Amino acid sequence: MQSSIFDYDSRLPLNIETVSNVSIQDIRFSSPSGNKIEAYWVAPSGSGPFPAILYVHWYESHSILSNRNEFLSEAVAMANEGFASLLVSTIWSETTWYRVRNIHDDHEQSVKQVIDLRRAVDVLASRPSVDVNRLGFVGHDFGGMYGAVMAAFDKRIKTYVLMASTPSFNDWYLYGEPLKGAELEAYKADMAQFDPSKYIGKAPSVFFQFAKDDFYVPEAKALAFFEAASELKKMETYIAGHDLDDHARHDRVEWLRERLAK
Repeated sequence: MQSSIFDYDSRLPLNIETVSNVSIQDIRFSSPSGNKIEAYWVAPSGSGPFPAILYVHWYESHSILSNRNEFLSEAVAMANEGFASLLVSTIWSETTWYRVRNIHDDHEQSVKQVIDLRRAVDVLASRPSVDVNRLGFVGHDFGGMYGAVMAAFDKRIKTYVLMASTPSFNDWYLYGEPLKGAELEAYKADMAQFDPSKYIGKAPSVFFQFAKDDFYVPEAKALAFFEAASELKKMETYIAGHDLDDHARHDRVEWLRERLAK
């Protein structure tokens, strides 16, 4: 073979270094409804016991991270600091979810989703390397809203971070929906029983993260959600959009470090 400009000395040492001993496992576990929930299990090397975080992603039909991949890089960074993480799929993991869903199934699907999040906590608690007394929750958008509901029924989570979430499902579930008159009012009354603001007061501690330039969560809604929480709470508003930013990520990590410390 003739020599070329792409030739090099293949005998040079490779100098491969292990930068991180983080393990990422693509797993599935059983939902009480009979379905399989896809998830990533991200953990440091060693036997623990490690504090652990349940991450629940947002919904954004135009984002490739509108699924369990949203927090994957954050979970890896946290693993390098000694935190384990579970990143789960949800009813809104498909980008077409909002458009193709049946609005009359929202009640049933909401119940199922809260139960599935509790099941995810079961998975965290079942891991021998996890310290069950140091469990945290991070939820963005719908992830934060359903996490807020779960807070009233599952006492195993020590602290919550809710990102760009609104206090009522009716704020979002009715975008573009054709319901009118009595049918609309019946839907609103039915879904109001799931309002996150009715449940977040049961969370032991909450860090709310909102965005200044967020069409989906106006300031009045953000304040109403914050006011509904218990006394051990914090709120920050960032100069960002609904997806938030690196500043929010930094603050979120600091909150989790502090609240899940030994």
